[in-house]
Amino acid sequence: MIANLPGVTLWPDEFAERYRAAGYWQGYTFGQMLRVRATKHPDRVAVVEGERRITYGELDSRADRLAAGLRERGIGKGDRVVVQLPNVAEFFEVCFGLFRLGAVPVFALPSHRMTEISYFCEFSEAAAYITVDAEAGFDHRALAADVVAKQEGLQVFVVGDAGEFTALSEVDADPAELDEPVPGDVAFLQLSGGSTGVPKLIPRTHDDYIYSFRASNDLCGVTEDTVYLVALPAAHNFPMSSPGTFGVLHAGGRVVLARRPSPDEVFPLVESERVTLTAAVPPLALLWLDAAAETSHDLSSLEVLQVGGAKCSEEVARRVRPVLGATLQQVFGMAEGLVNYTRLDDPEDVIVSTQGRPISADDEVLVVDDEDNPVPAGETGHLLTRGPYTIRGYYRADEHNARAFTPEGFYRTGDVVRFTAEGNIVVEGRAKDQINRGGEKVAAEEVENHLLAHPAVHDAAVVSMPDDYLGERTCAFVVPRGTAPKARELIKFVRERGLAGYKVPDRVVFVEQFPQTGVGKVSKRDLREAISRELVPKLGR
Repeated sequence: MIANLPGVTLWPDEFAERYRAAGYWQGYTFGQMLRVRATKHPDRVAVVEGERRITYGELDSRADRLAAGLRERGIGKGDRVVVQLPNVAEFFEVCFGLFRLGAVPVFALPSHRMTEISYFCEFSEAAAYITVDAEAGFDHRALAADVVAKQEGLQVFVVGDAGEFTALSEVDADPAELDEPVPGDVAFLQLSGGSTGVPKLIPRTHDDYIYSFRASNDLCGVTEDTVYLVALPAAHNFPMSSPGTFGVLHAGGRVVLARRPSPDEVFPLVESERVTLTAAVPPLALLWLDAAAETSHDLSSLEVLQVGGAKCSEEVARRVRPVLGATLQQVFGMAEGLVNYTRLDDPEDVIVSTQGRPISADDEVLVVDDEDNPVPAGETGHLLTRGPYTIRGYYRADEHNARAFTPEGFYRTGDVVRFTAEGNIVVEGRAKDQINRGGEKVAAEEVENHLLAHPAVHDAAVVSMPDDYLGERTCAFVVPRGTAPKARELIKFVRERGLAGYKVPDRVVFVEQFPQTGVGKVSKRDLREAISRELVPKLGR
């Protein structure tokens, strides 16, 4: 396949032909998907945000007018547009407007700050940046001003009070003939969890992504009667496609947006909208379970609670059905592609103790040792995969791709897993140097680079440390240059450099030197063991 964006590697032709012949790729785009639903059910409610209720017909019309308005402002097919929006209805208007125009959204998260946003805009050579006026007390217009100062010619569109920029509501024009994309085109660039530096950009096509959530709908019982509550950030891959908002919109169901994931906002929405399906990362699921035991809200409409983004402990998993009366569905997947689900009719022991099975019969999975040799059945090893919705390379990352993919096109997931005799996957951990902080992935190298910018820091090594609530938190081991600064000074320094809050170290430990491996490298394993030993008594383990 030939990519519509330079710097993108897609599937070899023989694989693309196989996936089309198998019916995985059915040859339609996001824009066409919405048009079909809007034509069939124009008055059915598609998206609910607070008092706003947007029908499929209204969403389709707004996508048309937004696409035309953006084109009048010089945004065209193939242009990259960084999208940083919270859980607001405009997120879907922007997505489908850009999809219909053939422009390529680059999805950022609301928590990203100057470090990430300026990189996404510069690296993707973005033509525009779409954001919100303010969210959670943070002024995104000020961030936009700083980004524009570094990238001349970047257009900024703002949901809400636009200040010096253009209000998104003003981007409106009569629908016009557009040079729409084809199904094999890259639809958007998603963010990787990122094991080194800032996240890599993941190219997802209309064909492959639509297949992933269309097939997920079948496995997750999604129909036009499904009411899906979005409590996680809408731009996260998990709530977008597993089956997520796009899967529910594909089925003609209803998407309900929660601005915050706290029980005091989520539970009233479950009751009032009769929510049937929602998704959470393990710490959030635990919070909901604790709150559900005492809530006065009626949660009986909830049929399925999906838990993913990080491994759900069996202890927590076993509480879901007794407390919520809902079926737990474990979801283990990645923005790069492969998604595994426990099935809704699986035995309870399978649901609570495994992370399920792949979506597709053509999801090829290998479990190998450090030399890429297959391990015996049931033993632990590195997970490799390729298939009809798993990418063949990151965007503009040839050097990294040479390490992240095998010559045969298998993606090295970085996960350490084993398969049960019944074919279910059990995740045992991560091989990559990455901290999974409650479902938010923190690249150690990125944080280390910020710490090393402090004049009093000689060296830094960031590792995970165990935490009963988030699973993992970040611990920064620091070798000072001369007199050690205060830990709070370093934390303040990193935060003020514009790093997302979840990446700021939770703990700083000063040491004279790092333990080393036999070849002179820093032994992060020893550092993790050291901090774990210190925390074990405090965690009650």
